[in-house]
Amino acid sequence: MISSIKAAAPTATINGSDSIFRKRLLSPTQRSLFLPPLQVDSSSKSEFSLSRPLHISNVSCFEPVRVQKSLTKCKAYEAEQSQPIEREEAKSAAAQKVKIGIYFATWWALNVVFNIYNKKVLNAYPYPWLTSTLSLACGSLMMLISWATRIAEPPNTDLEFWKTLFPVAVAHTIGHVAATVSMSKVAVSFTHIIKSGEPAFSVLVSRFLLGETFPLPVYMSLVPIIGGCALAAVTELNFNMIGFMGAMISNLAFVFRNIFSKKGMKGKSVSGMNYYACLSILSLLILTPFAIAVEGPQLWAAGYKTAMSQIGPQFIWWVAAQSIFYHLYNQVSYMSLDEISPLTFSIGNTMKRISVIVSSIIIFRTPVQPINALGAAIAILGTFLYSQAKQ
Repeated sequence: MISSIKAAAPTATINGSDSIFRKRLLSPTQRSLFLPPLQVDSSSKSEFSLSRPLHISNVSCFEPVRVQKSLTKCKAYEAEQSQPIEREEAKSAAAQKVKIGIYFATWWALNVVFNIYNKKVLNAYPYPWLTSTLSLACGSLMMLISWATRIAEPPNTDLEFWKTLFPVAVAHTIGHVAATVSMSKVAVSFTHIIKSGEPAFSVLVSRFLLGETFPLPVYMSLVPIIGGCALAAVTELNFNMIGFMGAMISNLAFVFRNIFSKKGMKGKSVSGMNYYACLSILSLLILTPFAIAVEGPQLWAAGYKTAMSQIGPQFIWWVAAQSIFYHLYNQVSYMSLDEISPLTFSIGNTMKRISVIVSSIIIFRTPVQPINALGAAIAILGTFLYSQAKQ
């Protein structure tokens, strides 16, 4: 029997009797010439058919089965690239640390420069309400220009956003004006020593008005804060009650600002630089009529003539510098909040106060008694302990 088989078929079917017939007639050598041995996978299911004979017309198609190389290549990319990935992560972490360091250095430097020029302006021009208004006006103008020229992306706000921001802006305005009034009456270092007691106000307001509870270490950290501030106030050589109360009111106002901001601004898309810009604009609208009512254009004009006669045109540069640097340092601080944790920010804020106190004492040659310096150190240490215990 001569049968035919198709070479393209995936499996060959051979009649069983035909296979036996050929084994008998052909020698092993002849069989190998006509039919090379087929490698059959024993694991596969047999597909020999005995019901229908096959006619083989050509045996040249029977070639030894070649084992094809796998087209799939497996490479351990994770193992090979583990070191580059780790290096990239290390570089990314190092870059983040450098970025945070730049934020902190810029924040502290801008704050120190602002406090120096702010005190110079207030010494020559003792009108804190107008000075506070000019600071907010300068920052608002800078951001409006940035939005108009597309240097900064304008925020996407609605009426509900501004309603929620209003109590935050009221508290911010009170805190800003109160701190400026304090600096107009007492030394910069004394104002910041008293302002380091802000955590005590935060805990007391949260505990008695909001019903929040804190662990014992938080309450214990308030002891050095309150004690240090009290010691610094009692031993202050140029103590002034208006200056002292201004710093205390500023602490209380900024605590409420933080509370309103946390409760009202959750889920809002505006943050960082644009958030503070919106806050400045709304605070400016709130503060301007009160500044006119409390001090007024007549006092401002008379004070300007006196300052120009004593200082000269340099006074204008002082006013411009304190206004610009006030906005910049606050803007950088809000931008820092987007990059770092609250604990890191609290530690940075504590170090900022130290830099401002030390630099102002050196530049203005503020007389400081050892017991006064001890009180300041205790208060600042308590602020640091508070930031640790709060976490």
